[in-house]
Order: sequence, then C-alpha cells, then structure tokens
Amino acid sequence: MIKVENVTFKYNNNENAILDNLSFSVKEGEIIAIVGKNGSGKSTLGKLISGITKLKHGNIIIDNFNISNNKQILKKVGIVFQNPENQIIFNNIYDELAFLLKSLDKSEIDKRINFALEQVDMLKFKHSDLYHLSLGQKQRIMIAEILAKNPKYIIFDESTSMIDSTGKEAIYNIIKKLKSNGYSIICITNLADEMLIADRTLILHDGKIAYEIKKEELIKNANILEKFDIKIPVLLELLVKLKENYIDLNIKDFSIDEIVKNLKGISNNDRCN
Repeated sequence: MIKVENVTFKYNNNENAILDNLSFSVKEGEIIAIVGKNGSGKSTLGKLISGITKLKHGNIIIDNFNISNNKQILKKVGIVFQNPENQIIFNNIYDELAFLLKSLDKSEIDKRINFALEQVDMLKFKHSDLYHLSLGQKQRIMIAEILAKNPKYIIFDESTSMIDSTGKEAIYNIIKKLKSNGYSIICITNLADEMLIADRTLILHDGKIAYEIKKEELIKNANILEKFDIKIPVLLELLVKLKENYIDLNIKDFSIDEIVKNLKGISNNDRCN
C-alpha cells in the first residue's frame, strides 16, 4: 500500500503551496486516476511518490516504509512519462531494456526482458530498432522498461496524451492487464477516458483532494466532474442520459460491448413481456 500523509509542497518559499496537506492511499491491486486542471500539482505528486522530487513536508509510506528514511523502497515504484522519445537512450530495444539491469547476470536479464515485453505485447520486437516504431509502440517499450525493473507500483504520468486513439486503447488494455496481475496503478491524467478504467478517481483542486469518486459511483456523480471543468467521457455521458430516461444499466467495465449487452437484455425482456 502507498500512503500519502499530510504532504505539502512548494517549489520555493515565496509561492503558494502546489500541494497543501494532501492525504490519500493506494491499495494493492488498485487503479486510481488523479485528475485536475493543468497546474493542479498532479505531476508533482507523481514525482514525489516516485522519489524524483524530494519530499520536504509530510510523509509518503510505501509498504510500511517511509521513503524519507528508506530510499531502497523506491525501487518498488516505476513511473512512465508523457513523451517516450525523451526517455530513449539506445536505438536497439534489447539494449534499451538491458541497460538498467546490467548488475544482473545475462540469464536473469533475458528472463526479465522477455517477461516485460510479453506484458506489453511487444516480444516480437525484442531485437528491433526503437526509432522505427510508432509513438504508441515506443510508449509500450517504455512501460516494458519499467516492468523489467520489477516494480510493485506503476505511475502513468499523462502517458497516453501524445498517442493516437489506437495506441491509447492498447495502453489502457495493458493497464487493466497489469492490475489483473497484481500491480497497483496511479494514472495521472487530463484524459477523461482514463477514469473509466480506474477503481477510484481523485479530483485534485487547490492542492487538495476535493472529491473521491468510486467507479460504481461515476454515473450519479458526473455533475461533480463538470463542476471542476473535467470533460465527461463519452461513454459516461451516454449512461447518464440513459439514466435520465429511466434506463439504468448494470455497468461495471464501461465498455461499448457491455452497454450493448445490457441494452439487448432490456430489449429481450420487453419482447418476453
């Protein structure tokens, strides 16, 4: 579990706090989405949890260890950034993934690389050149690079914002797969659709968690998203409109297939009646 306790952060002492006495937790095997306006401190929060930015006020506890006192615990946290091309060091995919594993023997390196590439459906590109891949495929390699380091928690910091719709869908499927394999995921995002794959959505406003909305509560709380100028996902908007017209669907995964299946069930019941 990750616990963020009373975290306050300023980039200098003369400005307002970007994060103001912020507290929340991330359970094991959970996906949470953190949304909010630009400048709300979302990315700063990700960098604090991953140890990239030094924590000054408050506590971040990972599996009962305070990161301020135990830097080794940060190896359990990986972070995937927005632009994969800014992170690439080597042209060859195998070399890219092996670089941060060089302290391990070759058999262990190969095992980890094969596992990581399988998770992102990129194993067939193991010895290919990175620069020939699409941006979405490059991002999947960056996810594999994190997985090869064997983390327990993964932060996606607006990792799909530069990718086309096909690439986004592939990464959403990877995130859901990682959850099913026991990873805990934090999606820091401005993309409304990413809320639909999360177990909980946290709305960050003025440095605090203004609202926490569970996945099963999204339909009835869609107005809260509008209040904070957060775009409502199209599928969620459709479900809200259906509910307003007395069609209340039993939705769990927020997929088109699930909506169609539910609507077919209602139609079949009408025929029977």
